[in-house]
Amino acid sequence: MKKVLFILFAAFSTAANAQNAVPKSATDIAPLLIGEKIPNSILKSSENATVSLSDVVSKKKTVLVFYRGGWCPYCNLHLSALAEAEKQILDLGYQIVAISPDSPENLRSTAEIDKVQYMLLSDANGVLIKEFGIAFEAPENYKSVINVHSNGMNTSLLPVPSVFVVNTNGDILFEYVSPDFKHRITAELLVSVLKTLK
Repeated sequence: MKKVLFILFAAFSTAANAQNAVPKSATDIAPLLIGEKIPNSILKSSENATVSLSDVVSKKKTVLVFYRGGWCPYCNLHLSALAEAEKQILDLGYQIVAISPDSPENLRSTAEIDKVQYMLLSDANGVLIKEFGIAFEAPENYKSVINVHSNGMNTSLLPVPSVFVVNTNGDILFEYVSPDFKHRITAELLVSVLKTLK
C-alpha cells in the first residue's frame, strides 16, 4: 500500500512540476485565452509605487501590452507607435498599460526615450508573465541584459510580446501573442480591433 501511495505521490508531484515549469521556447507557451479572466498581481510603477493590476483595469477598459524591456529596439518601436495612437485609443474608451520585466528606474528612461504618456509597470520578478502563460526561458545571450534591467530580480525569464484587451471585470476580449519578437500588432490594426469591440 505504501508503495502505491508513493507512486501516486511521485506522479502527482511530477505533473505539478510540469505545470509550473517555464517553457524553454517562445513557441511552447500556453497563454490565457479570450474569455478567461486575467490574474490580479501586484506590480510596481515607474515611481516604485505598489500597483494592483485589478484596480487599474477596473477603472477603464484596458489595452495590456507586454514587452521584453526598454533595451529591445522592436519593443521601443511598438511603444512609440502606441504612444502616437494613444489619443485614438483613449477616444474609444480604453487606456494603455504596458508591462515589462524592467525595474521601475528603467521604466522611467523608457518613458522618456519613447515619449510615452501611458502607464508603464514593472513585473521584474516575472510573476505576472508566468500567470498569463507568456513567460519562457530566455536564451543565454539575453540573461545578463534581463538581469541588469530588472535590477537582479529576473535572471532568466522573458515575456512573449503580447497585447491583451480586457474589460473592467478583467475578462479578455482580444489578444495578439507573437512568439516572433520582431512581429507586433500595428497600432492601426489595434485601433480597428477596438472599434469592433466597442
